[in-house]
Amino acid sequence: MPEVLISIGGRQFEVACQEGEEKYLHSAAGMLDTEAQTLASQIGRIPEPRMLLMAGLMLADKTAAMEDKARGLEEELATMRNELTALQNKPAPVPEKVEVPVIPSHVSETLAEVAARAESLAAAIEEKGQAGS
Repeated sequence: MPEVLISIGGRQFEVACQEGEEKYLHSAAGMLDTEAQTLASQIGRIPEPRMLLMAGLMLADKTAAMEDKARGLEEELATMRNELTALQNKPAPVPEKVEVPVIPSHVSETLAEVAARAESLAAAIEEKGQAGS
């Protein structure tokens, strides 16, 4: 079992850990050291057991907050997954029938004839108006 030397709050500790877990131990010790350094800068020199206790409590508080946040995010994720499943299982909407009005060809032809007659009448009126002037 490897022995690892860690530093917390300016104090050295030799700690045993499982083979291959040295990296995690150094990481955890680094977090605890950060809290201990914060305490030392705010309070000054305090007895080792009290420093370790308070630093551990500060980390535990941060951990509890992160667990609460993670729990909330897991609940939100579960809700979203349920909504997604409901949407995926929802039957496809019934297609709507859309009718586009179509003008029959005989109406178009009649309108074209009426337009031609109107233009012819307008031209005739215009000619009479110019001849009378």
